[in-house]
Amino acid sequence: MRRIRSFVRRDSRMTDAQRQALETCWPKVGLDVRDGFIHFDEVFKRQARRVIEIGFGSGHSLLAAAKAHLDYDFIGIETHQPGIGTLLQHIQAEQLNHIRIFYADAVEVLNQCIPDQSIDILQIFFPDPWRKRRHHKRRLIQPEFVSLVAKKLKKNGEWHLATDWEDYALHMMKVLSSSVEFKNAYGEGKYAERSSQRPVVTKFEQRGENAGHRIWELLFNKI
Repeated sequence: MRRIRSFVRRDSRMTDAQRQALETCWPKVGLDVRDGFIHFDEVFKRQARRVIEIGFGSGHSLLAAAKAHLDYDFIGIETHQPGIGTLLQHIQAEQLNHIRIFYADAVEVLNQCIPDQSIDILQIFFPDPWRKRRHHKRRLIQPEFVSLVAKKLKKNGEWHLATDWEDYALHMMKVLSSSVEFKNAYGEGKYAERSSQRPVVTKFEQRGENAGHRIWELLFNKI
């Protein structure tokens, strides 16, 4: 059966600057699912804590986290090319060498490219909430996905999540709390404080706050 995807690829026009960054920078930082499992020490030429961010949008939060943690290695996964182009512009301008990017489905990347028990931190900030009830099956945070993440995180690894949609926050809490592979870092049923992996307020987050939305955060540790 065909897997239900949690995203829809939308054709969006890229600016000339985004396109140029994609052409010049992608060969240096782009990763390909077809290459199979990656070897972090070879990709980054060092040993470090490894962070994956799924759905980084235009990359502002990922970029800020990477600049705040120069001693960490970061892999971003995104399916929106203009957003990738924007992040690549910043990577070029600031000459950052500890960020790599997949233009691919996150589930495929985790399954085919990320070795088991190799990730220190996974972060998913403001995933598509698929607000209509008939679309809830498309939400990324489901029991099957939680089990996949558990395979990839190291023991005591961190999973940071954030959403401005209360119904999705409740769904996330229910699904992760039901897993025997994770423990809520803040206590059973409790939401987290702002993640240290989100050092800046993005435009997307600001729009949500301007609309009166509360930001809900979760932090779970791999048992």
